[in-house]
Amino acid sequence: MNFSLRGIVIIIMNSKKFGFTIEKKVGGGSLARAGIIHTPHGDIRTPAFIVVGTKATVKSLTMEQVKSIGAQIVLSNTYHLYLAPGDELVKRAGGLGKFMNWDGPTFTDSGGFQVFSLGVAYGKGIGKVASEEENQEDTESDHGQLATIDDEGVTFKSHRDGSSHRFTPERSIQIQHNIGADIIVAFDECTSPHAPYDKQKASLDRTHEWAKRSLAEHRSLGGDQALFGVIQGGKHRDLREEAARTIGAMDFDGFGIGGSFSKDDIGTAVRWVNAILPENKPRHLLGIGEPIDFFYGIEAGVDTFDCVSPTRLGRNGSLYTKHGRMNITNAKYIDDHTPVEDDCGCYTCTNHTRAYLAHLFREDEMLGAALGSIHNLYFAVSLVERIRLSLFDGTYEVLKERTLRDFYTK
Repeated sequence: MNFSLRGIVIIIMNSKKFGFTIEKKVGGGSLARAGIIHTPHGDIRTPAFIVVGTKATVKSLTMEQVKSIGAQIVLSNTYHLYLAPGDELVKRAGGLGKFMNWDGPTFTDSGGFQVFSLGVAYGKGIGKVASEEENQEDTESDHGQLATIDDEGVTFKSHRDGSSHRFTPERSIQIQHNIGADIIVAFDECTSPHAPYDKQKASLDRTHEWAKRSLAEHRSLGGDQALFGVIQGGKHRDLREEAARTIGAMDFDGFGIGGSFSKDDIGTAVRWVNAILPENKPRHLLGIGEPIDFFYGIEAGVDTFDCVSPTRLGRNGSLYTKHGRMNITNAKYIDDHTPVEDDCGCYTCTNHTRAYLAHLFREDEMLGAALGSIHNLYFAVSLVERIRLSLFDGTYEVLKERTLRDFYTK
């Protein structure tokens, strides 16, 4: 059902406490739009960066600190929470939000990428996207894998203790219902960016069957959670478009777009998908979130992003600045008594200097990881929020040109 309120198109997608409002569409060949995702625990202004709290914790930070950097929503990992502390325990605690003291919206992935990491990617250093120099087919053996996939599901060994476990689409949905996030994701098979076409096609067919089973289990369990279907297909346009048509025709509340393409193809492969997916449902780019990705993804119609990079880099002393990454352990910062960035409003820059941060990291003090993570998360969240505002006031191209020039020009 659609209706208009003061010129804004409101799109109510179902009877649950979930929906999506499109506030602004850029047009002119761009798929960029600004909107609001409505959830039982609050609204999410989009485009938005989702902070990753893999094990029901954003590493080294309290939820109060996460909220202070402007985060609207936190994403946790189904695979890890299933192994510890266990999804049943999280349910008894009142769900993910109550368990970790976060009162805003929450999101869980399906565990599919972690299974991929234990399977064909195990020990090979393969991620969701491939750089140009890595863009070769994956022909290595399956020896040593901790996960095996069949048409019914995945059998895997825990990375913690080697114990055996089994995920099916139904089991993944059951676990996510126990965890209780506002947005959950259908179980899918993530493939290597290097996998040949026939493997990508077989994987896509399996993902589509698992999507149907995930939906059926989700409906049988009921509740107010929103379920996102996953688009795969690697770097192949015909497979991506087939996935968009197939998953887009199913009764999902939104969509997650999987990787398995070259980083340079984000603006094209994602656009192929979003040009076909229903316009009135939100689209999330799974596990990708560098500054350049935000611009290319938003232009291609992405509404939300998640990525571990800001916290992973931050706790290792690599800090985002307008002029690229700063390695705070470099000798030139030892006696530098200025903030990481003069005009940054984060707690770290407001209260501490480069010299102090350099001291913390050189002495392996835990506070360094917290202060670095706060700064990087603030940078990512604020950048996407600035992009959102620029869509309204017509300054997007200026912001993009300045940001990418300053960040990536050495």
